[in-house]
Amino acid sequence: SPPLLGLLPGRFSVFPLFLLALLLGFASLLWLQLSCAGEGPVSGGGQSRGVPRQPCPPQAPLPPAQDEPSWGPHRLALLVPFRERFEELLAFVPYMHRFLSKKRIRHHIFILNQVDHFRFNRASLINVGFLESGNDTDYIAMHDVDLLPLNEQLDYSFPEAGPFHVASPELHPLYHYKTYVGGILLLTKQHYEMCNGMSNRFWGWGREDDEFYRRIKGAGLQVRRPSGITTGYETFQHLHDPAWRKRDQKRIAAQKQEQFKVDREGGLNNVRYRIESRTALSVAGAPCTVLNILLDCDASETPWCTFG
Repeated sequence: SPPLLGLLPGRFSVFPLFLLALLLGFASLLWLQLSCAGEGPVSGGGQSRGVPRQPCPPQAPLPPAQDEPSWGPHRLALLVPFRERFEELLAFVPYMHRFLSKKRIRHHIFILNQVDHFRFNRASLINVGFLESGNDTDYIAMHDVDLLPLNEQLDYSFPEAGPFHVASPELHPLYHYKTYVGGILLLTKQHYEMCNGMSNRFWGWGREDDEFYRRIKGAGLQVRRPSGITTGYETFQHLHDPAWRKRDQKRIAAQKQEQFKVDREGGLNNVRYRIESRTALSVAGAPCTVLNILLDCDASETPWCTFG
């Protein structure tokens, strides 16, 4: 403005002031880039550092894929067992939506939110998600909310040849035994039905995926895993912080002995539940469906479903 210009020396040029403004703008953009997470999480040896960094300003949404033949005929139901991990959910939904969209995979994210007062039951929630995912999806991903793929070469396509374990033991940051099938596992809906889903007897944390491995083998199916992935334990980011959120590993009554048995009767055929509500949400522009699920427990069969 004229008053301000009057304060400058007589020979002062506006050009140096213009250069200074450009330098300040460039420095601000550089600081923003270094201090936020972009579209993905922080890599840190694959191990969690708790909550993801503050996100950068949202990217432009990806174009809809409904009428794109190049996206293929199959549609994935991403089944995410969930309870109270909202900070992880806010990172997971937009990240996975963009990750799968870049790979041109039609998908629908289902957040399977357990709202009853029983102990957490990951396997039963996946059974419910399978039954409620609708006829417009033809394969599923059993996907932990705290595990994000960092390598875009990971395959989430239709697993026609058999169950495909994305988070294989040589890539998962925590679990490395050869029969491990947890974290992220893809199956066609036909193959999941051949296994009668997962056992409903696993209340609390752990062992349900080990029992499911036996079901896969019993159904005559062969687990396949990624090949050619060179990122090792840096392939995923594990968001879970054990110091902040303790896992329910308590074993009650006969649960310690029962957890190593194969459930030859239960699964999809006898999961007991009620859908309290079904809500369509958008998280940072990424769509998902939240199912608020009330599981039921027969205390005579599994008295360890409560802490009482």
